Amino acid sequence: MGRIRRLFIPGVDKQLLVRDATKLMPELSRRRFIAGGASLGALTLLTGCDVTDSFSAESMLTQISKFNDAVQAAMFNPNTLAPTFPESAITRPFPFNGYYALEDAPDIDGKDWKLEVRGLVENKKSWTLDELYKLPQENQITRHICVEGWSAIGSWTGVRLSHFLQLVGADTKAKYVWFNCADVDGYNSPLDMPSALHPQTQMTFRFDNQILPRAYGYPMKIRVPTKLGFKNPKYVVSLEVTNDYKGGYWEDQGYNSFSGS
Repeated sequence: MGRIRRLFIPGVDKQLLVRDATKLMPELSRRRFIAGGASLGALTLLTGCDVTDSFSAESMLTQISKFNDAVQAAMFNPNTLAPTFPESAITRPFPFNGYYALEDAPDIDGKDWKLEVRGLVENKKSWTLDELYKLPQENQITRHICVEGWSAIGSWTGVRLSHFLQLVGADTKAKYVWFNCADVDGYNSPLDMPSALHPQTQMTFRFDNQILPRAYGYPMKIRVPTKLGFKNPKYVVSLEVTNDYKGGYWEDQGYNSFSGS
């Protein structure tokens, strides 16, 4: 296990801390944790942190979150596909999903929009929407799973992200593809490279056989059916291939960065 770090938690109800830590764990980790006694001692075994009595519960839960990211990344199989569905299973109307009302969503002029490409790539040219539309596109009918507990099935059409990364000469040994969006708060989110290269991860331009509506991210969203919904950024304006973890809108608020579905 290596050296154990001591985290001190003043005045924190240890049972509540253990309960919160359990909620953060993916299924495999949760089973190991419960089997280990679901105690502070079990947290020590899982995370390498000896929890005693005086630091911060937030720091402890951050360690759990990082541990979960590592577990989920290790379990991820780039050859395993998310389930697909027939057209009859499509959710209509498909719900709008955002931390703001639809009328506050970005209203982008596709004629002026360009996708900026940055970082560890050979070709940093910006791409117009017409140029991206000309690339080979595929359709998938997959389930969107929201961290809030609901799900919906949609039909998405676009370009494999792996194909685009190959076109621009991306260093696919880099750790992340980081996306920035046009939202007023500057929504952004990192995607680990194995997930970016997954065959179902898509630069999406159409929904249900129609040009991608504003509600779902026009002119381009990133569809990642192997991830929870917040890892599917909308209104994307740039991507960057990088080895630096730059955080993200929800990740900076404590959400797991890997967040597989």
